Amino acid sequence: MTHRRLPRTTGLAAALLVAVGSLASCSGGDDVDSGSSTTTAAAEETTTTVAPPVAPLTGLPVVDGEAPARPALVVKIDNVEPKARPQAGLNSADIVFEERVEGSVTRLLAIFHSTDVAPVGPVRSARTSGLGVIAALRTPYFAWSGANASFAQRVRAASLTDVGYDRATSHYRRAKDRPAPGNLMLLDSAALRRLPAADGAAVPPPFFTYRPAGQAPAHLEPVGVVTVSYGTSAGAAPVTYAWNGSGWARTQKGTPHVDAAGVQVAPPNVIVQFTRYVSSGVNDQFGVPIPEAELVGSGDAWLLTAGGLVVGRWSKPSASEVTSYTDVDGNPIGLTPGRTWVALPAPGGATR
Repeated sequence: MTHRRLPRTTGLAAALLVAVGSLASCSGGDDVDSGSSTTTAAAEETTTTVAPPVAPLTGLPVVDGEAPARPALVVKIDNVEPKARPQAGLNSADIVFEERVEGSVTRLLAIFHSTDVAPVGPVRSARTSGLGVIAALRTPYFAWSGANASFAQRVRAASLTDVGYDRATSHYRRAKDRPAPGNLMLLDSAALRRLPAADGAAVPPPFFTYRPAGQAPAHLEPVGVVTVSYGTSAGAAPVTYAWNGSGWARTQKGTPHVDAAGVQVAPPNVIVQFTRYVSSGVNDQFGVPIPEAELVGSGDAWLLTAGGLVVGRWSKPSASEVTSYTDVDGNPIGLTPGRTWVALPAPGGATR
């Protein structure tokens, strides 16, 4: 798997020249030369430091160039145990959302912007829960492998650039060392981004608030491990996040969650956003309603950052707006600059 870091820009310094003049007045006094005047100019140099640009989805500074002026790429990634693992590219995503699909099974919605990677996957079919995330990203690219007719119609009607398997088939391949259907891999995110973007595509807005270096979050509580569950059916894959000194090491169904390169998932931030699930209006093959996360509204949230937990609230007034996270005082909760995973369990679906 190869990674491509985008160019970054260092801080700029500008010199401002200020002219200061002094004028000697004329006087008829004995100790002042009559009719003479002297003007002196002093140049004072002031240096102004401009903060370097930061990536909107990580809060990390970018160097050696401009911040990436391009849309985000969202990839729907399989997470069925154990066939989908290890996934490729997860540790290069700026943000990853984990949502419940049929039963207790989850899938991942990985958002790439500051970094490109090859390959990514396995890519799976779309669900409607992800549309609430996509709507706030300003017409991103969306890589998916299809969906039932109802879901596919809703995806294609959304504000996004469709670069799924049906529209960009040459950018995908079936991995011979993985069982179907969890073997469809996106070959290269950079190549996919070179396809024409839909009208309205733009740089994504910042998704989170970040703390200045050296500043601790308010109301930070000590916590070592948080467990997240999406149900109790046979397909359930409970997740734990344990602080390892620099990130929240993820374990899924009792084993370390590693990517295809063998590196364990351990983002510096994890948000547990307690979310109601309702019927999507479509049933699965057994006649059971397929759930859909209610991402518009508000609810409780746990924010894991800086080795501890901040209890707060999440709020999203409309699908196109970014979710805000506030503490008990109503102030934004600052994350550590870097990658973030967002878990979307139902209320009561996590313990600490």
